[in-house]
Amino acid sequence: MAEMTVQIVTPDGLKYDHHAKFILVKTPNGELGVLANHENLIAPLEVHEMKIKRIDDDSHVDWVAVNGGIIEIKDNLVTIVADSAERERDIDLSRAERAKKRAEKAIEEAKEQHRIDEVQRAQVALRRALNRINVGSK
Repeated sequence: MAEMTVQIVTPDGLKYDHHAKFILVKTPNGELGVLANHENLIAPLEVHEMKIKRIDDDSHVDWVAVNGGIIEIKDNLVTIVADSAERERDIDLSRAERAKKRAEKAIEEAKEQHRIDEVQRAQVALRRALNRINVGSK
């Protein structure tokens, strides 16, 4: 069976390094499914969940909350470079819920004060919190 190596790197270092038979990520143009021997590619990533089907068990799926970044696919090596990424098992749901509430409050306050830049920053924080909640709940 053909396989590829999947690595996720953040400023904190290597967050994920396993062999996989399939991954699914989201780009600005939509979802991108990747199998072994995929055409070489570099693309931006959205704040979204990443699905990784590992080769060691047909039913084993790793879920990772990826907060933007880029994907590079070359010679069966998939490298994700992201600001942050968390595996499902590492997500603290109560912390993510608190981040969601903080972001929602920040959006409301920034809208009341007509601060567009702050609204946009808070919306990104909200997307990240929701992504973490979604992945952590799997």
